[in-house]
Amino acid sequence: MKTRTRAALALSLGATTLASAALALIIGGCGGSETRAEVAAGGASNQAAWPSDDRSMCNYKGKPDLEVNETAGPGALRPNVRRVYRVFGAAGESSRKALVCREADTNLDGIKDVVRTFNAKGEAVHEESDRNYDGRVDVWINFVEGRLAQEQVDTNLDGKPDVWKFYVEGNLQRIRRDRNFDGKPDVWEMYRNGKLERMGMDETFDGHVDRWDRDEQLKAEQEAVEAKAREAMEAASKDGGTEPNPADAGAPAKGDAGAK
Repeated sequence: MKTRTRAALALSLGATTLASAALALIIGGCGGSETRAEVAAGGASNQAAWPSDDRSMCNYKGKPDLEVNETAGPGALRPNVRRVYRVFGAAGESSRKALVCREADTNLDGIKDVVRTFNAKGEAVHEESDRNYDGRVDVWINFVEGRLAQEQVDTNLDGKPDVWKFYVEGNLQRIRRDRNFDGKPDVWEMYRNGKLERMGMDETFDGHVDRWDRDEQLKAEQEAVEAKAREAMEAASKDGGTEPNPADAGAPAKGDAGAK
């Protein structure tokens, strides 16, 4: 019993260590992105003083085939959300509109800080955002068939991504991190069912993994499930190749036929 308790504790500590290491990387790599500016340069917290140029990221000006719609979201006294539609069909004919770009000023400083573009099917294609409201884009997102596929994040605010997240069918699969901000990943994280499974570390920054850390608890759970599946298959195989016991079928067992 003590041995099993120690093993369980070791597994728990192993999983905690890996999770803690990942958390340390996330916190350590955030740089200045955690410090949010109240307003972007040129913006204003007073909505009456918003600038005339909201730094639109939708390319719509001077394009007659595009139609613009402006709305005010929650808390906004003036329009802070812009939707751009492409109009199909000439005037007087049955026409239809398709959303091609949407942008918003989420912190209400008069400067647009998030934009998303769409394809002809109405599926999201690309998104850029300024999450710390300093007036510069620090997150880039790509979609495939409308689903999240890749996210790039600039944590040290140098204008270049240093965290790359990859998704399959909208689920997180891998993360690459650049700890020394040389433009190359030096941490590789692998995820399964939303959980960090293993993490590779490049300690010498030469582009090669020097150490792999694995979530031992997740590994043990996987092995237990696989072992149980093997046992079930073996049991099913044995049951299928063995003649049934007559006693189990309700017939008298050998030697009992004349018993009284």
